Amino acid sequence: MKKTVSVAPMMDCTDKHEIYFLSLISKNIHLYSEMIVANAIIRGDRDKLLSFKKISNPVTLQIGGSNPNELAEACKISEDYGYKEINLNLGCPSKKVQKNKFGACLMQEPDLVAKCIEAMSKATKLPVTIKTRIGYNEVENFEFLKSFIQTTKDAGSKKFIIHARKALLKKLSPKENLNIPPLKYEFVYQLKEHFKNDEIIINGGIKTTEDIKHHLLKVDGAMIGRAIYHSPYFLAEIERDIFNNKNVPTRSDVMEKLIPYIQEETSKGAQLNHIMRHTVGLFHGQNGSKTWKQYLSKNMCIRDADLQKVNHIMDQVRKTNPVSLER
Repeated sequence: MKKTVSVAPMMDCTDKHEIYFLSLISKNIHLYSEMIVANAIIRGDRDKLLSFKKISNPVTLQIGGSNPNELAEACKISEDYGYKEINLNLGCPSKKVQKNKFGACLMQEPDLVAKCIEAMSKATKLPVTIKTRIGYNEVENFEFLKSFIQTTKDAGSKKFIIHARKALLKKLSPKENLNIPPLKYEFVYQLKEHFKNDEIIINGGIKTTEDIKHHLLKVDGAMIGRAIYHSPYFLAEIERDIFNNKNVPTRSDVMEKLIPYIQEETSKGAQLNHIMRHTVGLFHGQNGSKTWKQYLSKNMCIRDADLQKVNHIMDQVRKTNPVSLER
């Protein structure tokens, strides 16, 4: 089974602009949309919600919902937009998501989850997958996790992405749920030992290529979230160290390739700041990082940013990141 590295679906982060931006750095990374609610796909502006510029990277659509019929209809609608698979969110712990009966709270209802996955699988030719946690509230034992994964597998799930923390649904905020419940990677490793022929992806607290290499010895893939959003050029390191790609673009290359995309998207009505906000961390760890962030804050990441300023991006890139510092 081919080993994969992916960028986690993150609300208000992994929109279509982020997907395209990250694809300019890494051709091997598997990308995920932010969670889109099934009912929004059915009743909202489908093209605005689902369309993205076609790239060579595989892209997965993550859907939120708990109504089997709505999820099935959303899968049908989404099928022709270029996604490689559809992922059901069973891991988000936010109170808003819980109120609408999405995300991690569904771990409490395995039978309902099974009905959802079965309906989704019947409605689309795309693979249906899940992203979940190792447990919730006081429920944190391997037998429960194994049973939950078996239930989703029997219903039709083709891949299992496991955030190696439980979700505390009542006590913690989403941000706290990303840090406070302890990581228990052994649960995920043990899951792979039990489901030897199934694709098990590990998620949670992965920050270095050494972390990735270690996990890939035990499971089929590693999913990274915040570490890449805050420092997107980490993908270049992943390309070199994990995928043995020696032809990695420089930061300047990435920005140069992004400019035509900016022009194309803004001509369709996209706001400049909605695109440029994703580039804030591009120079993370470099001498000019602070200068770049200040430039974006003053010129590009404001609501009424002037498109004419795009012409000056490369001048600022060169000031921020001289050729000698790019690699």
